Amino acid sequence: MILSRKIISLIVSSLMLCLSPQVLALGGDSDQPMQLEADSLSIDESTGVILYEGNVEISQGSLELWADRLWIHRRQGKMEKIICEGEPSRFRRPAEGDAEEIRGEARRMELYAERDEIVLIDEAVLEQGGSRFKSDRIIYNRTNATVRAGASAEGKQRIQVVIEPERKTAP
Repeated sequence: MILSRKIISLIVSSLMLCLSPQVLALGGDSDQPMQLEADSLSIDESTGVILYEGNVEISQGSLELWADRLWIHRRQGKMEKIICEGEPSRFRRPAEGDAEEIRGEARRMELYAERDEIVLIDEAVLEQGGSRFKSDRIIYNRTNATVRAGASAEGKQRIQVVIEPERKTAP
């Protein structure tokens, strides 16, 4: 199959914007090459939507993301949002500085670059260190380091939280 320059340009620019530093990546990750694997790819030039299906795996530097299906939505040449679906979809962002590793999973994840926000929907779990948040909807804003869950995130389930005690170090 021969791809037109327009389609190739759309694929390359989508990959470059897909996991920009504004969406989960650590400081140096955006300078790293991005690797994306999937069983299939569909491009709809008229809507600007790219769909990756089947064992989708993305890595860029230290960031990792896994899904069954991943859509990249573009508007006017810019990445608007990424939608991931899976059983479950998962992401992992290792520790940076004093912050501990963050892991998340849900049946659906929506990543918004402009707001620097990840919305975990349906069987959502967000973990950092020993703490764990669980609800039907969790919103994590990386810039503000905020988490909203349950009713404050427009969810319908109560939030369940487990907070591990601080570990005392031996003298």
